[in-house]
Parts: sequence; structure tokens; C-alpha cells
Amino acid sequence: MSEKLQSIPIAKPWMGESEAEAARRAIMSGWVTQGPEVSAFEQDFAAYVGAKYACAVSNCTTALHLALLAVGVQPGDEVITVSHSYIATANSIRYCGAIPVFVDIEPQTYNINPMLIEDSVSDHTRAILIVHQMGMPCDLKAILDIARSHNLPVIEDAACAIGSEILWDGQWEKIGKPHGDIACFSFHPRKVITTGDGGMLTTNNPEWDKQFRLWRQHGMSVPDTVRHGAKQVIFESYPMLGYNYRMTDIQAAVGREQLKRLPEIVERRRYLAQRYQEMLADVPGLKLPTEPAWAKSNWQSYCVRLPQKSDQRQVMQTMLDAGISTRRGIMCAHREVAYEHETWSCGSEKETCHCRKGTCDRLCESEQAQDHTVLLPLFHQMTQQQQDYVVKVLKMACQV
Repeated sequence: MSEKLQSIPIAKPWMGESEAEAARRAIMSGWVTQGPEVSAFEQDFAAYVGAKYACAVSNCTTALHLALLAVGVQPGDEVITVSHSYIATANSIRYCGAIPVFVDIEPQTYNINPMLIEDSVSDHTRAILIVHQMGMPCDLKAILDIARSHNLPVIEDAACAIGSEILWDGQWEKIGKPHGDIACFSFHPRKVITTGDGGMLTTNNPEWDKQFRLWRQHGMSVPDTVRHGAKQVIFESYPMLGYNYRMTDIQAAVGREQLKRLPEIVERRRYLAQRYQEMLADVPGLKLPTEPAWAKSNWQSYCVRLPQKSDQRQVMQTMLDAGISTRRGIMCAHREVAYEHETWSCGSEKETCHCRKGTCDRLCESEQAQDHTVLLPLFHQMTQQQQDYVVKVLKMACQV
């Protein structure tokens, strides 16, 4: 194939006959909504990450919403988080009527800078919501030290971090055990494994797990699996307001098969990421991602910071013209039009922030990352020839 005719996507799910057969199995069972496959997927997932409880939901956004509700976030409360994340992170806080307090990131890992959290804590802070951005684990020990000193719960937005690991007391452990209080995952097709869409919460707190299960099904007291399998009539009740945040059995059946593939997927992604590291090391001014010694990323995305002289849009267009799909760096919620009309803070003077013109002095690293980084193609089926081509075109684009 001519290089000019190549078409390389930014990502591509790895699915096959086992997923198709699993979906067929669920469909033919006659039970296609939340049911036995969901329960089995939850058990499989909890065992994989090492958590006591896992609760499947419709997506990671709904998982974040329920996690915030579980730790007691209410209207007017503040939640410390990052602007440099998919907008769902900040949105989930606003769904609770709470105020996102944005903290800047570390330029090396693109994760929240633990050294800046302390200054953002106020009497109104209710929780800390961190993001394992692009699969790279945050410095959880430093974050938890701060959180525990203020008696604050830590929620992990692990949407991108399925299969990522952190060195904990001398042992490698999966993100989502959880090391904080609650971890939230995504099964969107852009993630490492997928159910089409879907989410999962993990926790070691049995009361929170019970709450999640009530909330996800409109607050209904009796699961469908119990009602339909009972030998006597059971009338359900609704002790609380809830939501329709359920995962279907079709999705869960697919997820169980995807989970079996996960170790192989992560191994392959780590191999491809290392190849990028080696092949791009000689590009002047190009900054490559940094993996701390205590972290093992799943490399959900491979992000490079362009040389100062390179224009982000031009580089991306050059690559698109060559048949290569890329994405700009992770967005900043505070720069989006929606947040011109939403309440948020950057922690300055502990008051509602008025940095509404797309530039915030306290979020410089976040803004620089959005403006000067590019995500390169990385997926399980990617060949070395395809990766070599991506590197070749990127090097050319950076010289323009």
C-alpha cells in the first residue's frame, strides 16, 4: 500500500467473535436489560482491580455523579479537581450543584499537581476528584496525605486508567482497588476496553455500594433479578429518588469478554508506547510523556508536546492530509463556552473565579498542554509499519 493511501485511526477497539457470541448469548437469553450478565461483569471487574465492590452503570459520567453524591457533595460545596480533563469531570460536579475548584497540572504527567492542592482547600471543600489522565496514574500517596489531613474523600476519575498500575507498599496494584475512596471507569470505545459505552464504580465501602445500586435504578429497593426469580410476589418500593443509570446485559456480556483480553491489550500498548519513546527521542524540541518510577500506564493515549516553533493545528492537518488521525491535547473545561455561564473557581482568594476570557494565571500548565500537545494513534492492532509511518510524518510536520 502506498504511504499516501494509508488511513490510520487515532484509536480502534479490539473486538471479535467472542464479543459477538457474548452479545448473542445475552440477546437469546431474553434478558437484555440489567441482569445476570451485569452481576457477573461486576464480580469479574472487582476481582481484576482488587476491589471489594464494583457497580456497573451507563457510563463514567454517571459513575462520577453517583460517587460525588455518595461522599455527600451538595449544592454550594467545593470539589477540588482539574480543568485539564474531558468536560464530564467538571460537569459531574455541577450536576450536584457544587463548585469545581480547578488546580493546575504537572507538565511531565499532565496530572493534578499535588503541591497545589493544599492552597485550594477551604471550609467549603467537600471532596477531591483526581483524574488519571490518559491512563497515567496520579501521585496518589501525596494526594491522600493531603486529603486525610483535612478529612476529605478522594474520588478517582479512572476513565482512561483500566489496567494501569501503581507501586503501593512495594507491590504493583491496579488502579481502582481503589487507593482513594471510590474509582470510576469508562468503557467508551476510545478507552482500552469497551462495551460500546458504559461505566463502573469500585469501592471498599459496602454502604456506598448499596447506594450506587439504588440510585442507578430510580431508587428501586428490589433488583430485577431478585423479583423475577422469586417464588412469591415481591412489591418493589422507592425509598429515595434515583436515576436511570443502568448498564444492559448485552453490554456487560461484551465487557466480560473484553476483560479477558485486557492483559494482552495493555502489554501491546506498552510495547507500542516504548517504540514511540525510542523513535521520537531525537526530535528537537519534542517533549515525550514521562512515566514515574512508581507508575505503569496503560497508555490509553500517547501525548507529545510539540516544539515551540510548531503550530498545533498545522501539524495535525499535515498528518490528516497524510491519512493519520490525531487529536489535540486534552481540553480545559474553564475555556469552554459552557463554563462562561457556570460557577467555578481557580482557588484565587477562595472566591468564585472571574477568569472568563480563556486565560487563567493559576492554570497556565493546563492551558499550555491544551494548546501545544497532540495525541498520536495508538491501538492494539497497530502494526510497526503504521507506527513507523506516523513517526515519519510527525517528524516532517515538526520541521515545517
